[in-house]
Amino acid sequence: MSLLFRLLLVLTLVPLAEAAILVQVARWLTWGPTIGLIVATGVLGAWLARREGLKVLQRIRADLAAGVLPADALVNAGLVLAAGLLLVTPGILTDLCGFGLLVPPIRAWVQPRLAEAFRRHVSVVSRTGQEPFVDIEAVSTDAAGPAKNDRIERDQDVSRSGA
Repeated sequence: MSLLFRLLLVLTLVPLAEAAILVQVARWLTWGPTIGLIVATGVLGAWLARREGLKVLQRIRADLAAGVLPADALVNAGLVLAAGLLLVTPGILTDLCGFGLLVPPIRAWVQPRLAEAFRRHVSVVSRTGQEPFVDIEAVSTDAAGPAKNDRIERDQDVSRSGA
């Protein structure tokens, strides 16, 4: 299943599920409290995301001051940013995911899984005596044929490609 198809599936199914859940909640509570719930979770989520984001920023600064690469803290910052985006998106499922990502133990659980998924698609290669480069696997489609896997290298010689 291609990445584009998966993305389209998520961008279609999540809003449909959110709408169905919100309609059901509105049946139980009526629309006024339902809209209030959406606004309250958005405001609370934005405040919590800001608070967690500031903690992560302090950790990044402390790591940099100690001369340590803040890789874990940067991933945490990305997860907090994702949580904030999920929380300001109206919906119950996105709010649950967003609040979950604001909890440090849940971020600690997500982080290695995210790193493993990243490692499966991107590798940093170093050749003896040369600068390391990033090697990313990409799938390209050609109108003349089926999809094929290509390797894209940052340090590829432009003169070889005829450009």
